[in-house]
Amino acid sequence: MTRRSMTRDEILALIPELSDEALAVLTEAGIVQPVLGAAEPRFREIDAARLQLAVDLEEIFRLDPDGLALVLSLIDQLNGLKREMQAVLGALAEEPPETRARLRRVIRETRILRVQGE
Repeated sequence: MTRRSMTRDEILALIPELSDEALAVLTEAGIVQPVLGAAEPRFREIDAARLQLAVDLEEIFRLDPDGLALVLSLIDQLNGLKREMQAVLGALAEEPPETRARLRRVIRETRILRVQGE
């Protein structure tokens, strides 16, 4: 996997819908945090993905920079939880069948109790 960083001009060329002013606003809002290079800030591939998503969300939902930062923060949290869930499921897959069955039963009972308690 190649870890490449981009200059401001390269990121603007990669995302034509993104203006120089919008990049400054999104950076100021903390949506991306470019790495400070020797000569100028550098943007990582993850920054490019976040900027493209921010541009798409802004266009569709007309969110301001604070709204975009909130939505992207929630997406980050959701992705983190998905990675944690995948790790837990991977660990459970390594357990013996009886352990997995017991855990399924406990989870089912816990979910039913929670629904009944609401």
